[in-house]
Amino acid sequence: MKVAYLGPAATFTEAALLQLIESGDVWAGGAGAAGVGDIERVPVISANAALDGIASGAYDAAVMPIENSLEGGVPATLDALMRVGHARIVAETVVPVRFVLAVRPGTALADVQAFGTHPHAEAQTREWMGAHLPDAQFMPASSTAAAAKQLGAGEAPFHATVCPELAAQAYGLEVVADDIGTAKNAVTRFILVKPNPQLPTPTGADKTTIVATLATDKAGSLLGLLEQFSARRVNLSRIESRPTGDGLGLYKFSIDISGHVREPRVSEALAGVHRMVRKLQFLGSYPAADGIPVEVDSTSTASSFDDSTAWVRSILG
Repeated sequence: MKVAYLGPAATFTEAALLQLIESGDVWAGGAGAAGVGDIERVPVISANAALDGIASGAYDAAVMPIENSLEGGVPATLDALMRVGHARIVAETVVPVRFVLAVRPGTALADVQAFGTHPHAEAQTREWMGAHLPDAQFMPASSTAAAAKQLGAGEAPFHATVCPELAAQAYGLEVVADDIGTAKNAVTRFILVKPNPQLPTPTGADKTTIVATLATDKAGSLLGLLEQFSARRVNLSRIESRPTGDGLGLYKFSIDISGHVREPRVSEALAGVHRMVRKLQFLGSYPAADGIPVEVDSTSTASSFDDSTAWVRSILG
């Protein structure tokens, strides 16, 4: 099985893939339980490249970041998912975002005059760097792992890199400072995508991801969409707007729903949304990484939705 992830090797995305492999229960045929060697990990340059590879049959699945606790949704992933219709989310995992300062063996902290990393990593470690290396010049890189790879190969114009510990290990670097990020509880959520799979069985602790494109930008359009969920006590854990590209003021909304599409209250809400939007994309229902059961308002329990559906069916015969 070939699984694409955003590379190069030793990124946080590869760490997420390794977590998913170790979990073992998201791979057909129990590949996870058989070990890492049964899955070929293939680094790609973008979410679009990963999804195009799934469409062509080059990859069996892909892992990509979708949300960061500090910066919100990942636009490149959200836009790529909205563009395609051949892949669905089947699992998610959460990876702590911890950065180290790494150097080539033999380099002392006092020798660091410049460091390379991704701009997001620089922003998240700026406080530590300002306190310990205030005169070091920041040199942007395409990714934290790319900076580590360049430094490890002796091809970097900088003396240190801010990167994941996995990248430091992969490229033969020495860690001189650990966990240097300002936000100690920062995490990134990653998703596993497969080409048109069967729906995972509801667990009671699930998420559903959709993209809704409004039919118009008239007043109350978004409110009407949200009321479909509110009336059925369906919680939304994430909602983000992205432009449709058809003109100013026209947006589509990427939404994470607490619950599984097989639950009547969720399916009824989606049916209501479908009636009022120009386009509704279903991107998957899958187990939530935290495993916490979805709470339903006590005045409108899950069983009450089942009872209501059964009552209507009894009338219809």
